Order: sequence, then structure tokens, then C-alpha cells
Amino acid sequence: MSLGRLALLLSLGLLCLSLSLSVSAQSEEDEDLLEDLNDVDVEDEDLELAQDQDLDQDEDSSPPETKAPPTPKVTYKAPEPRGEHYFAESFDRDTMDGWVLSSAKKEDADEDIAKYDGKWAVEEMKDTKLPGDKGLVLKSRAKHHAISAQLLRPFSFTNKPLIVQYEVNFQSGIDCGGAYVKLLTQTPDLDLAQFVDKTPYTIMFGPDKCGEDYKLHFIFRHKNPKTGEYEEKHAKKPDSDLRTYYTDKKTHLYTLVLNPDNSFEVLVDQTVVNSGSLLTDMTPPVNPAAEIEDPDDHKPEDWDERAKIQDPDATKPEDWDEDAPAQVPDESAVKPEGWLDDEPEYIGDPDALKPDDWDEDMDGEWEAPQVPNPKCETAPGCGEWKRPMVDNPNYKGKWKPPMIDNPNYQGVWKPRKIPNPAFFEDLEPFKMSAFSAVGLELWSMSSDIFFDNFFITDDRNAAERWAAEGWALKKTAESAAEPGLATQMLSAAEERPWLWIVYVLTVALPLVLIIVFCCTGKKKTPAAEYKKTDEPQPDVKEEEEEGQEEDKTSPAEEAEEVEEDAAEAEEGEEGEEGEEGEEGEEEEKAEEPEKDTEADEKLEEDILRRSPRNRRPRKD
Repeated sequence: MSLGRLALLLSLGLLCLSLSLSVSAQSEEDEDLLEDLNDVDVEDEDLELAQDQDLDQDEDSSPPETKAPPTPKVTYKAPEPRGEHYFAESFDRDTMDGWVLSSAKKEDADEDIAKYDGKWAVEEMKDTKLPGDKGLVLKSRAKHHAISAQLLRPFSFTNKPLIVQYEVNFQSGIDCGGAYVKLLTQTPDLDLAQFVDKTPYTIMFGPDKCGEDYKLHFIFRHKNPKTGEYEEKHAKKPDSDLRTYYTDKKTHLYTLVLNPDNSFEVLVDQTVVNSGSLLTDMTPPVNPAAEIEDPDDHKPEDWDERAKIQDPDATKPEDWDEDAPAQVPDESAVKPEGWLDDEPEYIGDPDALKPDDWDEDMDGEWEAPQVPNPKCETAPGCGEWKRPMVDNPNYKGKWKPPMIDNPNYQGVWKPRKIPNPAFFEDLEPFKMSAFSAVGLELWSMSSDIFFDNFFITDDRNAAERWAAEGWALKKTAESAAEPGLATQMLSAAEERPWLWIVYVLTVALPLVLIIVFCCTGKKKTPAAEYKKTDEPQPDVKEEEEEGQEEDKTSPAEEAEEVEEDAAEAEEGEEGEEGEEGEEGEEEEKAEEPEKDTEADEKLEEDILRRSPRNRRPRKD
């Protein structure tokens, strides 16, 4: 089998394998989708309609017509909070009962934008895949928004974890704005109607974006045990790329988990994107340094920080010439023969004409534009010849004394350390201030930000069940409505035109390789062409390599060759006699067919003799 056929079969096999894998993967996705959708209730009207149709078919004596069963209509069912929880809100009651809009004004802001007058609404997503699923939507652009709700009871940080999760969908994308939540600190004077940016909070968590800066905040306010003041502690920036969560216009689940051992986890779509410890992975650190630099300590005037100094005992050598040039003319250079010293490199264009509108009083004396001198094209050069410049072997430059170690070096000065008067050690930063409300205090240049399924608990299993009944169903519906692979590739190419090059190379390169292997091959030489017979054909190259032992002839074959040589000699003599007269020419013409017949017979015998089937077995 030729190499081209092998390449073609290989490519066809790979194609069939890829198609089978894609079909199996699609079938598995369909099965998973059906399993997820089987958990969703079906409308009673559809079930009653199907039962009525069954009854009508039973009563009808005539054979029923074959009809496709009605497709069940999948409806959304609001998640039900189970287990211990402090707050649960799905907005599926189509109301904002329990939520308080802020009527305050923001300090240090212009009067026209100081009010928290941004609009909120409870509605479905614009391109919802689950009819009946409602959420809280930020409706205004370039406005301050503030809304909050009380928890069922305050959350106190004791020996149980804190889990906060909610869903966000940037339906119209996001240019500059946030979608984070604040857990408002429990204080006697907490007034949700006066909720502003300076209202004390315990934790701030959620996505935030402006320009090309994609953030996922986790900030908590830590109380200084010595002064009683609060200071914000920011978690380190996630290593994951967060861009997709802001641009794909899908619903994403944001989860914060704080554990009593001071560890924390930040998850997006139930995948950890950031984790660490409250003691070591916050900025600034929770606990200050035990020692600090003395602010009253100053570097002495005679402190020498120079590690190297110039050798004071070094002197410039007498033969050191600082005025020697870096390059000198090459004295060994010789002017090439034919150099035109009297011809300039450029001359005035002889074909140029002064423009008709040229005014010498205004424009000055007209001069023809310069063009290369045609006489210099065939000569090695024109104009005054100068020797080329070469590096000066005697050039040393300006002399400088060498550097030596400084005997008075004292090192880099640093102020001395003193005990930190503000030092404290809090080994349990998890025990934060209790909070009693959740709020959204946002400024956004984008509208239609969708919030849904807020849940605060100390039971991780309860949070996972809530997510499975809410966000997981959205994800399944959105995945089922996603376009096919071809549509996704076209959409990606519209956003990134360079992908067309990748697509073309991916398709064209295999086709070119297949054509090259299939349409080209080794051409047979004339010596390898044989008559089409049923006899096996010998391999001449193999025959030559096998040696003399395989190529021996029998005595009978040698005698036959001698007889053929004698016959050829007799035929040659008859040919010479036939040239003398016309009768000889006629006899020669009559004998030519016989020669051709004998030559053909000889070739066939030679082929049969060389055939592997007629060879005698080797002797070991």
C-alpha cells in the first residue's frame, strides 16, 4: 500500500473518531440535561391535558391515531431554604418586601448626583431561559444606588463558619461599576433608610470592575484591640483570570466561606479562585510588626556607605595619551582604479524645467533638482576619495584610577529598631463584629445588573442545596440554549478576526497533505516495467544484492546460451552477404521476424530463469 493511501486512511480514521467522540459527548450532555430537568416540576395543566387525551382515546371505539405526546413545559420553581440560615431571598414573590431603599445623600459629592436615587426593580432577566425566575435588577446608569434588608437574626462569629453566596448577571455588560454586597455591622443606631457608603460594615464581598481592572473583593473591617478603631483588610488578588465572568453575560454564583481557623475561600460557580489565611494573606496584615524603625534615629554625617572607592595611590602611566583619537585613517587603503575625482555624486536633472509660475523675486533663483550622476554608476566612486577610518590601536580614552575596596565602608545605614508601641497580637481575626443586615451600595455606569438568590448561613450543605435548586438550574437552562460549536466559532471570529487564519490553516493544511500524498508518488523507471502476466516479477535490486550464489545457471542453460550466440553469429554473416544484392536484402527482411521472435523468447526465458520460483534452494 502506498504512503498516500496510508495517509488518506489515517485521516479518515481520525475524522470518524472525532465525530464519534463528539456524538458521544453530546449524548452525555443531553442525558445530564434531561436528568437536571427531570427534577423540575411540570405544569399541572399539561398533565391534566395528557390525562384527558388518554380518557378520550379509551372512550373512542375507533382505533386511535398515532400522535406525538405533548412536550412537557418546564417551569421554574423557587428554591426553598433548608437547614440553618440567617438570610434567604429569591425575589420570586415579585416584590421587594423586606428591602429598604435608602433616602440619604452621599457626603462629599455634587448635589446633582449626591442622592441615592438609582432605580431598582424585581423582574425576570431580559433573555431569561427560565420563565418565572425573578431577581433584583439595578436599572439606572450613572446613579448612586443603595438598598438593604435585615437578617432573620444577627450573625455572630463563634465556632461555626460563615457562608455568603448570591448570583450576579451583567446582562448589558459592565463598563465601570460594582456588584458587591456589604454585611452591615450590628449597631444600635443602624438605620437602613440612611444607608450610605460610610455606614459601618463587617464584610464587603463581590465583583467590581472599571476599565481593564477586574476585581473580586473580599474586605473585612478589623477592630484594633488597643485603640478600638477599625481598619480595612484586603485579601490578596486572585491568580485566576476573572475577565470571562464580566463579559459572557451569564449568571455566576459568588460564594465566600470563612472558617473559625481563620482560613477563607472565594468561589465562583463553586470553583475556588482565591484562598488563604486571615493572618497571613491580608493587606495590611492583621497584626502589626513587633518592632519598628526609630523615627528619631538619623544617619551620622561621617557614615560611609561607599563599598568601592578610587585608589588614591594610583597614577596615570607616562605613555597614556588621552588625546589620541578613537579612529584613524587606514594607511594601507588604496584608491580604486577608475575613481572619478572630478565628477560629483549628484548633478542637476538635465530634463527638469523651471515651472511656469516660478517667481524668482518671491521664490529665489530656480535650481534643477539633484539626481545621481549617471557617470558614477559604472565607476567605483565619484568625488574626492578619502581613506576609510579604522579603530586606533593606540586609543585608551580618559584615564581613571582603578576602584578598590573602601577600608572605611560601614554598610548601608538603617535606623535602629525599637519596640512598636502600637503592637498587638490578635490570633483570632475570624471573630469579627456581628452583622445584622445585608446591603447593596453601588455606583455603576452600566444598567440591568441582575441579582438573585442571596443566602447567608453557617451550614455549607444548606448553601449547596440552595445553589443546586437555584443557580444550577439556571446554568443547565443556559447551557441547553447555547449555540452549537460552529456558531460559537463564528462568534469568536467576529470578536477576534485573527481566528480566521487559524481556522483556514486547520482545514487547509490537512487537505493539502492528503492531496500531496495521494497525487504524488514514485514513478516507475522503464527498466522496472514488465508485461502484465500471472508470473511473479523479480526484484532486480534484490537480485543484485543476493550475490552470485543465487544467480548460478545450470549446464543445460549454459549450452543453450552458447547455441544462441552461434545462431546470432550465423545471422550476422547472412546479413553481410545480403547487402551485396537484392536477393540478400529479401532474405534479410524475411529473417527479421524470426530474430524478433527469438529475442522475445530469450527475454521470457531470462525472466523465468530469474524468477524466485525457479531458483534452486540454497545450500546451508
